[in-house]
Amino acid sequence: MIISKRFLIIWWENKMNEKIKKGLPSFLKSTKDVFSFFFFLGKKARKTKVFYLVSFFPVIMVLVIKFVQIFSGLPHVQGIFIFSNHIMVLYLQFLILILALFFGTSVCSEEVEGKTLTYLTTRPVSKSAIILGKYAAYTLLIVLMTGIGLILTFLILNVNNLLDFSLYKILFKYTIVLILGLICYTSFFTFIGTFLKKSILFGLVFSFGWENVIQYFPGSTQRFAIVHYLKSLLPFPSGGRFSFLLFRLEPTSPGVAVVMLFLITGVFLGLACLFFSQKEYILED
Repeated sequence: MIISKRFLIIWWENKMNEKIKKGLPSFLKSTKDVFSFFFFLGKKARKTKVFYLVSFFPVIMVLVIKFVQIFSGLPHVQGIFIFSNHIMVLYLQFLILILALFFGTSVCSEEVEGKTLTYLTTRPVSKSAIILGKYAAYTLLIVLMTGIGLILTFLILNVNNLLDFSLYKILFKYTIVLILGLICYTSFFTFIGTFLKKSILFGLVFSFGWENVIQYFPGSTQRFAIVHYLKSLLPFPSGGRFSFLLFRLEPTSPGVAVVMLFLITGVFLGLACLFFSQKEYILED
C-alpha cells in the first residue's frame, strides 16, 4: 500500500492539533516531531532509494579491486593504503557533496515544488522547527547511507587484517570526518535551498568548482573551503607515504578545525531558519 505524502501530512496535522488541546508544544518537541515525520517519510522516498544505490558504488568498486588482486597474480597493495588514497577521495570529494547537496537543498525546495509548503507553514509549528527537524532527518539518512558503505568498503579491503585493531582507529577517524562533512555541507545547502530556485546548479558549481579548487591554493586562502577543515582532521599516513588527500594541505589545528565546522553549521542553519521564516514563497502552477 502506497501512502501519499499529502495523506501523511494530514495525519501529522491531526496529531499536532491534538497536542494543542493539551497546550502549545515546546520548540524542541516540535522539532522532534518534524524530525520523526520526515525521517519516516524520507526512508520510503524514491529519491532515498536511488541515493542508497549511489552510496554503494564504492562497495562495488572495492569488490572489483579485490577480485583483480586475487586473480591477477600481481603484488597486493595494502587495503588501508587503497582505502586512504582512493576510497576516501571518492567519499570526501564527491559522494558526501552529492548527498548533502540533493538532500540539503530539498529541505525547502521539495515543499515548494511539491506544493505542500502551505500544509507545513499553516500548522502550529514554528518555521524554524520545520527547517531544523527536516535538516536533522535528512542528515541522519545520509549519514547512515555513507556509514554503511564506508564500513563495508573498509572490511572488504582489509579482510586479511581484521584482527589488526589499530586499523579500526583509522576507520573511526575517517568516519567522524565524513559525518562532520555531511553535517556541515548539508547545513550550507539547506540555506542555499531556502532562497535560490536553481539551488542544485549553484550547489554543483560550489561543490566541484570552489571546493575542489580553492583547497589547493597556498596560504590562508584554502581556509575559505569547508573541505580544508575536514582534511585537517584526517590521520597522517605512517611511514612517510604520500596521501593525495593531504596534497598541498597547510592544516589548521584539529581543535580549531572542529570549532570552525560547527560554527559554519550553526551560522548557515541559523540563516536558513531566518530566511525561511521571513520569505513569502510563491507556489507556481
